[in-house]
Amino acid sequence: MTLPLANRIALVTGASRGLGRGVALELARRGAHVIALARTQGALEELDDEIRALGQETTLAPCDLRDFDALDRLGRAIFDRWGKLDILVANAGILGPITPISHIEPKEWDDGFAVNVTANFRLIRSLDVLLRASDAGRAVFISSANAHSAEVRPYRAVYVSTKAALEALVRSYAAETASTPVRIMAMTPGHVRTAMRAALMPGEDPQTVPAPEDIAPQIADLCMPGWSETGKLYDVKTKSVKSFQPPQ
Repeated sequence: MTLPLANRIALVTGASRGLGRGVALELARRGAHVIALARTQGALEELDDEIRALGQETTLAPCDLRDFDALDRLGRAIFDRWGKLDILVANAGILGPITPISHIEPKEWDDGFAVNVTANFRLIRSLDVLLRASDAGRAVFISSANAHSAEVRPYRAVYVSTKAALEALVRSYAAETASTPVRIMAMTPGHVRTAMRAALMPGEDPQTVPAPEDIAPQIADLCMPGWSETGKLYDVKTKSVKSFQPPQ
């Protein structure tokens, strides 16, 4: 039986743990060759063992997303080996400080934008030609409901600002690729049992929050060749596609 993503190449950032790991495993189950990008070599090797246990192969890419030259080299390496990229799941991100804006250190602000926004711009810049070389290029960028909610939460300026900027980047990229086979989506995973969630809500019982593997299949669905929406937002909580709306 042929798996639905057989012979398709997928790059997942932040793949060593949490939601990225869950998505990498789900894409592998569907037959994709996963390029797993993360900073932690040991955790990537554990992921590699799990994917191989599924009968699939993976390529490990230990990399800090702030190493923008490395992202350029990654695009070249994918081109040299496969000549295309079918799927990009841009999952990696950082929370940033939970503090009043006046207390944010400039380096914390710069790091937030480097990882959550600029790295995704550099990925697009490096991988665009590869996604266009696919017969059904798919890119999913992990955002947050906080980026566009009418209710503005205090003390999260770095996270909210970067995710709002990311959504604008996604919409621009989707508009530029609208007449191609490439489909671009943002998605909001809602509450997920991750280290980031634990840092944000330290008193929360993690067992009351969905695990990454519970949500990963919905993200993988956006990566399928038959997915047709672009330039929109997929909301995991409601399992629905939404058009971007101005703040209420």
